[in-house]
Amino acid sequence: MQPDPGAIFEEQRPRLLRLAYRMLGSHAEAEDMVQEAFLRWHKAEGVEVPAAWLTRTVSRLCLDQMKSARTRRETYPGTWLPEPLIEVEDDALRPDNLTLSLMMALERLSPLERAAFLLHDVFGQPLDEVAQIVDRSPAATRQLASRARAHVQVDRPRYEVTRDTGDALARAFFDACRSGDATVLGAMLAEGATLHSDGGGKVSSYPNVIEGAENLVRLFLGLQRKFGEQMQFLGATIIDGLPGFVSRVDGNLQTTALEIADGRITALYITRNPDKLSGVIRH
Repeated sequence: MQPDPGAIFEEQRPRLLRLAYRMLGSHAEAEDMVQEAFLRWHKAEGVEVPAAWLTRTVSRLCLDQMKSARTRRETYPGTWLPEPLIEVEDDALRPDNLTLSLMMALERLSPLERAAFLLHDVFGQPLDEVAQIVDRSPAATRQLASRARAHVQVDRPRYEVTRDTGDALARAFFDACRSGDATVLGAMLAEGATLHSDGGGKVSSYPNVIEGAENLVRLFLGLQRKFGEQMQFLGATIIDGLPGFVSRVDGNLQTTALEIADGRITALYITRNPDKLSGVIRH
């Protein structure tokens, strides 16, 4: 009996979606790339190693998409953040241990550097196979991965937070914002904390990165005075490997991911662009 092509593809689909999302930072675009690979797969003949063929096909599709995405992001309104990946049970996109902050570090890489790093360091593809995918020599591909690794290591979080601790911190932070408790907010924020907010030009957000605990406390106190009781906590969760929560502020859904070191918040990533929150609504 001949193997069922559809069954072979479905077995690979979770890994292909994970790869495409990590390369593109977009669920919708990742699904589009995997669907295009599915169409090509059904037309392919004589494929000896389906996993390798599909990895190569999806990677090359993503590389083409990444080049156009970089151009679009040059005109993106304000800060761009990856679509939030909410952790759920058996989530196929979370075995690689990349966090949102590392996804942001990947954004500073060239498409080829990002592809080489993800394929080799994260997804374990042999270097010679990666070289074929990115159409470079093995030596050049090794340099691409090395440069990417150096950039990413600078941003790799050195502290891990347990799920219970992360949930408690997320809830405590929201409660302090909602009550306008400046003392608690100041104690929770590291001195050099930063806030990154993505509204995509669709809803209000802060177009530039805001730095410093004092500035952030003033910002959150201003939100409390303006919206107060309208701020709704919808649940603590894990967002791209970071503790965080889903909430509503000024009537709009948003996710807030918290990067934490030594028990204090060093960075906040707030996604408010409704185009990036359809997965949050589903979950």
